Amino acid sequence: MVRRNRLAMYHCLKLSLSVCLCVCVCVCLFQALHQLYYDPNIENKNLAQKWLMQAQVSPQAWQFCWVLLRPEKVPEIQYFGASALHTKISRYWGDIPAEQYDTLKTQLFSQIARFASGSKIVLTRLCVALASLALNMMPEVWPGAVSEMVHMFQEEGGEVDGRARCLALLELLTVLPEEFQTSRLPQYRNIRAWCRRCIPIFVIKVTLRTNAAIYKGHVKRVGMGLKISQRNVQSVLLFSIRALLEQVEHWQSFLALVNMIMFCTGIPGHYPVNIYSRKSTKNACYQRDDIMSFEAEKQAVYLQVYRPVYFQLVDVLLHKAQFPTDEEYASWSSDEKEQFRIYRVDISDTLMYVYEMLGAELLSNLYDKLGRLLTNTEQTTTWQHTEALLYGFQSIAETIDVNYSDVIPGLIGLIPRININNIQLADTVMFTIGALAEWLADHPVMLSSVLPLVLQALGNPDLSVSSVSTLKKICRECKYDLPPYATNIVAVSQEVLIKQIHKTSQCMWLMQALGFLLSALPVEEILRNLHSLITPYIQQLEKLSEETPNPSNKLAIIHILGLLSNLFTTLDITKQEEESGENAPPIKSAPPQTGPNPVVVVLQQVFALIQTVLSKWLNDSQVVEAVCAIFEKSVKTLLHDFAPMVSQLSEMLGQMYSTIPQASALDLTRQMVHIFASETNHFPPIKALFELVTSVTLTIFQQGPRDHPDIVDSFMQLQAQALKRKPDLFLSESLDVKAVFHCGLLSLKFPEAPTVKSTCFFFTELIPHCADIPPVGQVVQEDGKLLLLAVLEAIGGQSSRSLMDQFAEVLFCLNKHCFALLTVWLKEALRSPGFPSSRVSDDQKDTFSQQVLRERVNKRRVKDIVKEFTLVCRGLHGTEYAADY
Repeated sequence: MVRRNRLAMYHCLKLSLSVCLCVCVCVCLFQALHQLYYDPNIENKNLAQKWLMQAQVSPQAWQFCWVLLRPEKVPEIQYFGASALHTKISRYWGDIPAEQYDTLKTQLFSQIARFASGSKIVLTRLCVALASLALNMMPEVWPGAVSEMVHMFQEEGGEVDGRARCLALLELLTVLPEEFQTSRLPQYRNIRAWCRRCIPIFVIKVTLRTNAAIYKGHVKRVGMGLKISQRNVQSVLLFSIRALLEQVEHWQSFLALVNMIMFCTGIPGHYPVNIYSRKSTKNACYQRDDIMSFEAEKQAVYLQVYRPVYFQLVDVLLHKAQFPTDEEYASWSSDEKEQFRIYRVDISDTLMYVYEMLGAELLSNLYDKLGRLLTNTEQTTTWQHTEALLYGFQSIAETIDVNYSDVIPGLIGLIPRININNIQLADTVMFTIGALAEWLADHPVMLSSVLPLVLQALGNPDLSVSSVSTLKKICRECKYDLPPYATNIVAVSQEVLIKQIHKTSQCMWLMQALGFLLSALPVEEILRNLHSLITPYIQQLEKLSEETPNPSNKLAIIHILGLLSNLFTTLDITKQEEESGENAPPIKSAPPQTGPNPVVVVLQQVFALIQTVLSKWLNDSQVVEAVCAIFEKSVKTLLHDFAPMVSQLSEMLGQMYSTIPQASALDLTRQMVHIFASETNHFPPIKALFELVTSVTLTIFQQGPRDHPDIVDSFMQLQAQALKRKPDLFLSESLDVKAVFHCGLLSLKFPEAPTVKSTCFFFTELIPHCADIPPVGQVVQEDGKLLLLAVLEAIGGQSSRSLMDQFAEVLFCLNKHCFALLTVWLKEALRSPGFPSSRVSDDQKDTFSQQVLRERVNKRRVKDIVKEFTLVCRGLHGTEYAADY
């Protein structure tokens, strides 16, 4: 009954659009809008939305939009009316007779004046509609559009107070450039060049006057005026910065606007407690790209003009980056503290933009300020001021190469003089040192100045993230200069690990740092440090392996295995010199090591223990994953140095997967295949492992693979890797190539996108071997049409549009390597009525087939053809939804 009523209503509404009077249409509109906003049934909502979209572009929209804007209507209905008005003006301008232009303009002015004190969302849509009207009429029909709009809203009298009129004017001036950017104005009209030249400076001048009117005599209104003008100014600057720069005679107005923003940004208070706009930190930087796009002579002139502005901006930014007093900060909520952190990130990003304009002079400016602050004994300073200046250095050094800067040695020298009596300041000191890690690698003599600070901070749990990440950066960048400090670093690290000062993630970072550090030591020293470092954990693991499995000891086991994994991730004694560029300093490298790899030595020693742990935890995917991670990360780091363990690890993996198949074991097998399958000495155990896991997985497919998408994904990746690295594996009589092919066909229809991508990758690796691997050629000959049908079904709408590139690659591969077969298969497949979609005609299918068969070289073109065809199949071709995709 509900379904029948819904369909009846739909047909009634559809009929009303074409034949009913405007009043009837409005009744239907109210019903549809109520359904859209308040009906809990999603089908009803979708139906209402579809009808409303049709109504919005109907001829009746010119009448009902004004009815919907009446004062007694709720804002949701008024908003739809305003949106319909904008849609008609922006997209169907040609439907409006020229003699109605003035009437439409007057009505819009009247509505905006009324909503200036009403609903903000409706006001914005009405302003957008008026902006679209102006752009369609300028300059031929309405050359003085902007000045007339300004005049209309500056007139005294009426029911609208002056402040509301000013706010409405600012909103209009804001959306005007935005609407210009997105409008569909004909290219042949000269409106674009005219607007870019005339609108920005006019809007800026009006903005200055309007803001002055808003908060003249009211400091409390500054924040409100700033919040409105920020979006307005940003809109103008993005609209036509280049035009502003080229109009030299208006620079004073432009700089006055920037100064206004600076003043508003610099008012007392902290975001987000006292100040509510984050955009204010960035507006003065939008012209950077345009300035840098000019030729060198103009660049120099513009930079000279703007240089004082940028230095002023830096002062404002660093002022706003300062923390509040300790008491005030303690009173903030966790959300307010997080918002302030994000605000500081915005400031950091802006400082990088400014640095691109000011260069080394900015670093010198910051260094001078910090130096005066730390050496002036007569004037007391707050830690907040020091921290903000350091934050400025850190922001730049994190992403910019500062190795050439002559102020960094002085900065390193100043850091030990800082009275670190606050956690926020200590954090920033740590992060600043970390940001200078690359510079320290080129100036190792300075390590002794900062390393003690880092090691001391390592024992403070409040500095966990900053101290550990900084030590990791130093150990990574400076490892060849750290042997004299190695004993101390290892000792301090061991102490904090034993005391469990840091959370799990920081413990993992710390082990990575130690891996970098140990990599630069001689093998005997590595082994000695490894022994002292991991022996306590091995002993703990032995004890845990004897206990009955429970949630508590599971977490401890995973933690220990994670520590070992992260240590082995970065412990790499192979020192291959990187190629250095011309005139670049030589890359430092330790002498080649002899003897067994220390990681392999340790893994061989603990291998039996790991097997014992596995025997009790084989049912737990997290423990199995943690075990596999140790070997996977070791294999990735050691590469061929892992060779001594290939045989025993292959055997263990086979036993693991045969007992309880898990995706992590397949991923580790893939790494083994990638590195060792091509080596003659290691091919037998790799081949045996590959065949075993393939056989076990085929059994899973026979029993129903839908409950194991992770295994299916990893299996497809493994098969693709085998074809890529050692296709001879598919020559084995023990490998059922036909069964693997059909597993791929099933996997293509999985709903999980990663699984489908891996499967497409498998087929693109398989198909090229039709000629050189007989089993592959045979299965493609016999069942290749099934693959094509699966691909066409996906293109026809069975799979997500985001996967079309992957299916196009499979289609391209078939065309390139099986052209004759594909020609026949396509003809047979597309002959079926309604396949791959009932929305495509026979002519469209023929066109698609011919286009695909023509492209045997240009893969990009095939992807475009598939994307076009899938839109037709889904009924989306030519829609705005498809265009926005």
